[in-house]
Amino acid sequence: MTVQIWRHCRVATLQPADPAPYGLIEDAALAVEDGKVLWVGPLAALPAEVKKRSTREHDAGGALITPGLIDCHTHLVYGGDRAHEFELRLQGASYEDVARAGGGIASTVKATRLASEQELAAQSMKRLQALMAEGVTTVEIKSGYGLALEHERKTLRVARALGQGQAVEVRTTFLGAHAIPPEFTGRSDDYIDEVLRMLPTLHAEGLVDAVDAFCERIAFSTVQTERVFEAACALGLPVKLHAEQLSDSGGAQLAARYGAISCDHLEWLSDAGVAAMAQAGSVAVLLPGAFYFLRETKLPPISQLREEGVPMAISTDCNPGSSPCTSLLLMLNMACTLFRLTPEEALAGVTRHAARALGLHDRGTLAAGQRADFVLWDVAHPAQLSYAIGANPRLQTVFKGELA
Repeated sequence: MTVQIWRHCRVATLQPADPAPYGLIEDAALAVEDGKVLWVGPLAALPAEVKKRSTREHDAGGALITPGLIDCHTHLVYGGDRAHEFELRLQGASYEDVARAGGGIASTVKATRLASEQELAAQSMKRLQALMAEGVTTVEIKSGYGLALEHERKTLRVARALGQGQAVEVRTTFLGAHAIPPEFTGRSDDYIDEVLRMLPTLHAEGLVDAVDAFCERIAFSTVQTERVFEAACALGLPVKLHAEQLSDSGGAQLAARYGAISCDHLEWLSDAGVAAMAQAGSVAVLLPGAFYFLRETKLPPISQLREEGVPMAISTDCNPGSSPCTSLLLMLNMACTLFRLTPEEALAGVTRHAARALGLHDRGTLAAGQRADFVLWDVAHPAQLSYAIGANPRLQTVFKGELA
């Protein structure tokens, strides 16, 4: 096995047990073997045996190295756009008004169904490449704009294919319970029956890593959501939930009972929901882009999440209706300015906690044995990644130990 060493760098390991802010190591070295971190620490402490085995050394030029960024909640594969709805909302229509008038998710479903697999792939690749250009090495992509077996299969196939041959890993989530398709108007229970028929088929085809649902007054009830969770658990699939975005439905408590790896949005999360998530170990995925784009005023309960020790991840929520965003670095700034996270919390939210929100334990920090996904940045301190608006100081991405 070959060993590569990066030196002349500062490394933010993001290891939670490290007392230094960000787990920051000045004048550091990072050794990689077989796609994994072999050793990381002060250059002066680099073991002679590791140095002797090195076959290639990289001068990082004083760059900051962080774990590869992880975008743990996206709806990246979709057809069309919803710029007209953006105009309507600026004229006073609410997100719910637009949805009830046949816009919202339903309009994206129509465009996605009409698009071919090749068209969806071409559109979605541009969005994925924008994320990768900012150091994203793992991305979750949800279905939920097909809402019928052939179209959910199509979007999941595109999502799987997007990661092939790219320096990024794509994780796929089945979100069949995203909205009620037009052919099931007024028959939401019947549509849940259809979701339960789709799930085992798509899982058997190797297209599903996790299962999500939209538990909300304009979507599905807790009773209907529980049916989806029961089916997912029967297949051994982890669950997550769009919860408490527009109202407090008690979805977080339901998700916690099923050991959800994450609950996402959470503007209306109650104290009981926070406590349930803490007990279950669920990650709170905060989506400041949607909060900003929809001009929400109800903040997620950040202080309570902190007090209860609930990990907070950050994501773009890339989607056409409420967060048409492909900049995870911008989400760092928004998480700090809108939600008052610290820059360290925000960076942990797109690395360590984002990995946990996907049920992944082999990435998100830089430590021996972790996957060697990391990014070199032209910044003097990790806080600058959250500070600068619209900047992209990425110098180089390393994916599974190889230069991307």
